[in-house]
Amino acid sequence: MFTFGFSPCPNDTYIFYALTKGLLDTKGFNFDFKIEDVETLNYAVLRGELDISKVSCHAYYYVRDKYIFLRKGSAFGRGCGPLIVSKKLTDIKDLSGSKIAIPGKFTTAFLLLRLFVSEMDLDISKIVVMPYNEIIKSLDGDSVDAGLIIHESRFTYGDYGLNQLIDLGKWWQEDTGLPIPLGGIIAKRTFGEKIIKTVEDLISESISFADRNYLSVIPFIKSYAQELSDEVIRAHIDLYVNDYSRNWHVDCERALERLINKLKGAKDKWLKF
Repeated sequence: MFTFGFSPCPNDTYIFYALTKGLLDTKGFNFDFKIEDVETLNYAVLRGELDISKVSCHAYYYVRDKYIFLRKGSAFGRGCGPLIVSKKLTDIKDLSGSKIAIPGKFTTAFLLLRLFVSEMDLDISKIVVMPYNEIIKSLDGDSVDAGLIIHESRFTYGDYGLNQLIDLGKWWQEDTGLPIPLGGIIAKRTFGEKIIKTVEDLISESISFADRNYLSVIPFIKSYAQELSDEVIRAHIDLYVNDYSRNWHVDCERALERLINKLKGAKDKWLKF
């Protein structure tokens, strides 16, 4: 029995529907699925509690000696990065000294924010960690001044009267020319090549099933989604389940390596935990 973690976000529930529902030949492998917020998964992986899991690329940096990054099911892309939004603030410089809600210290979103502000003289030490789906609501009061949003929130923040201060994905692309390495599936290195290849094949088959049976997958996706609009769910899947999810590309390798190297060379001690 392998423990297998993934998030409740539409891209993950889309990818893993067939595998979770027992619709594939798993070659005799059994999985105990854990569906949790990505930051919860990050911490579980850091503790070595999961055999296979979705994880933020930021968190992968700290476990890369024990886990291998799989070549299927990743969340890399272009035009899909995290955003800083606010109702009160109007300029990125206003972030200095402000309270900022973030979806987790080990999310790639927070790493990108730290890398971005390390190039500017901004004090963003007043961070408030909360579940990603609570960030937009928190901006309605006085508890925080800005929010670092991910997942479905990028499609709906405008509906709440929020304005975008910075698109960190766009910044990353302009800086590197590479896709944004948000997250991916990792597995314990001790499993060996044969098991890892089988898991990759199963992920690929599960994606193919969802591609062929979109309407059948939707109820499962909606049972976990934060935004239930058909349009938002479709846009989310189209953006995050892309060619990089289906076929590992040399640009994925370069993007992950670049992120790791940036973290290794970071002078900002906030980047080290």
